Parts: sequence; C-alpha cells; structure tokens
Amino acid sequence: MVGYLRAQATEFLRALRRHRESGTGSGAGTGAAARTEAPGANGAYAGPDRAAPPADDVDAARALRRAARRISATLHTFQPLLDADWAEEMRPELAWLSGTLAMEHAYASRLERLLQALHRLSGSTAFPAPRPVGRAAVTASVPSAASPVPASGHPASANRGNLTVGAAKAGALLDRQLTLARTRAHSAALQCLGSSRFHAVADKVALLASEVPLSPAGRRSASASPHPASHTAPHTASDAAPVDLRPLATAAQERLTDAVAALPLVTAGSPYNAEALIHGLSPDPAPHPQDAPWHQVRLLLRLHRYALEALSGAAAGADGAAEDTVDVRLLAAGEALNRHRDAAEAAAAAAQAARTPRIAPATAYALGVLHADQRHEVEAARYAFQHSWRKEPIRLP
Repeated sequence: MVGYLRAQATEFLRALRRHRESGTGSGAGTGAAARTEAPGANGAYAGPDRAAPPADDVDAARALRRAARRISATLHTFQPLLDADWAEEMRPELAWLSGTLAMEHAYASRLERLLQALHRLSGSTAFPAPRPVGRAAVTASVPSAASPVPASGHPASANRGNLTVGAAKAGALLDRQLTLARTRAHSAALQCLGSSRFHAVADKVALLASEVPLSPAGRRSASASPHPASHTAPHTASDAAPVDLRPLATAAQERLTDAVAALPLVTAGSPYNAEALIHGLSPDPAPHPQDAPWHQVRLLLRLHRYALEALSGAAAGADGAAEDTVDVRLLAAGEALNRHRDAAEAAAAAAQAARTPRIAPATAYALGVLHADQRHEVEAARYAFQHSWRKEPIRLP
C-alpha cells in the first residue's frame, strides 16, 4: 500500500510538471470560446469548428486526474492503516481537484455525444459526424440496443441529406449552452490550478511521494515488512507481523456486491423499463431517480479496482500496468457503467435544453426525441452491465 501511494504521488507530480510545461490549459482544450457555428446547406447545423487541444496538455491533465483518483480511493479503502486526520483532510481536497479538472472534458464529450446522436437520428450524411472525445469515443465504438445499425448503413434520400430544421436548431441550442458551460469549466480549472488551495494539495502530495503518514498499526506493519517501502523511523516492535491488506480490500468488494444486489437487475434485463417513463415529463430538473444507485455502483466498482491494484502492486504509474491484473468482468462492467453515466448526463442536458423558454415546437420535439434516445442508451448500458456482471470471473493472462 505504501509503495502504491508513493507511486501514484510520483505520477501526480510528473503529470503536474508535464502540464505546466505544455501550457496553461486545463486539459480539454483552450479554444472553447473561439468555436464558431458553421451553417450548412438550407441552414442546417453542420457543427462547430473545434480547435484540437494540445495532446501533451490533454494527456497531462488526464494523468493528473487519474493519480488524484487513485490516491483518494486508497486513502478511503485503507484508512485504518493511515493517519486518520491527514487522510480525512486529503480526500475531499483530491476529490475537489479531480472533479474540477474533469468538468471541461465532460462538457465537451457530452456535446459531441449529443451532436452525433442528432446526426444519427436525422439520417444525415451531408456532414461527417463529430469526432468522439474521450469517453464518447468508447461509447460511439460500441453498438447498443438503441442504435443497432449505424446511420451510414441506410442510404440517405434526397430530403434527408441535411439535418431537419428542428434538429439543426436543437444542435445549435445545445452547442451554445454546453459551450458556455465548458468555457466556465475551463475558467474554473485555470483558477483551480492557480489557487493556493491547489498548491497546498500539491505540497502534500509531494511529501506523500517520500513519506506516507501511517497510523500506529501501519507503522508496525511497515517496520515488520521485509521490504519496507516508506522512510519511517525504526520501531521496537520488530517482531510484529505485517498487516494483511486483503480484509480491507475484501470489505470494499463486499460493499460493491451489496450495492449491485440492490440494483433492479431483472428490470435491467428487460428491453422495456416502464418505470423509467414515470418522470420523463417531470418539470423537476433533478437527476433521474433511477440513476443514483447505478452511479453509486460505478464509484464502488472503481474503489474495488483500485484496491486490487494496490494489492497486486502493479500500479507503478504507467498506463495499463494495472489492467493486466484486473478481472476482465470488472473491465466490461466498468465500461458499461461509464456508458450509463455518459448517457444519463446527456439525457439530462437534452431535457434542460428543452426547458429553454420560447423555443420553436420543432426544436422542442427534436430535443425530446434526443432525450428519449439517450434514455434508451441508459437502458442498454444497464443491460450490458448485468450481462457482464453475471459472467464467471476471468482473469487476463
């Protein structure tokens, strides 16, 4: 555990250095405010011109978030072995940092996903679909129950070459709203990286790379370990046995198992979820009531995976180093839950846009169809999760 924390702290500092060397962007591109709308033939919305963000900046920000998530998860799972006050102080700060840096990329991916869906639902082939960004790339590459056949598989008729008027206006409205949100998230990320709060977090992570604050039980375990990983002072209890990390990791797995058992997997295995339609036309902008338990399972699955990484000792900071030791079933389930989260957030964005005052009926109709399409994607992701979760565990060679 100590070695895992130090490795992640080192990766955090390495990513921070790369991020500073690549520029001052927040990791999802600095051209959000400079995007322009390009009208196509007959006034159809062709999508915005997007400046490609620097690859080094994107990779550095992703590595920064990745290390912060893993440090925070390890502090949560193995808290009895760590200094309690220090761990409780660090966890919310790391969650704040990771969440703030992720927002700009999330808005960009959400917009790309919705514009792709609009093109697919309209059967439009006049303009190429926007290139997937991040999580949307995984979602777009996997066919789902809501889109079993790609739009390119149907020959476009003369009157379906462009987006319809309602879909074009819906795309323009979504672009304005999500671009504004992305720009604000970009500013928030810049403020975050320049704040004293962030520098305090970075200083603590720098100390973590050299010395991990342990509880008395953790210090006894480190001093008794034949291969100590931390620079702690010697202790008199040299005959103490190292603490077994497996019970703490098993507790994280049990929390995940209990949360999955509480999910309506029977409903998720059905192609029609009538209960999901009850709140479909609700004026309440609150998240869909069925989504929260699934989001919680996604977080618990991530904690379980990171606990396995710490146990295996394979997470030295390199991408993919820990994936070889993770159950294939967990990987498939995690991808399904990521798709679920993306589709649920996209559906909420479409519903929020449909609540815009004084929009044309055709625009509202297009947004309603888009919302229904994303809710179908939610159901498809739930089905994919329950299908992968009930498989026998397999491990990669």
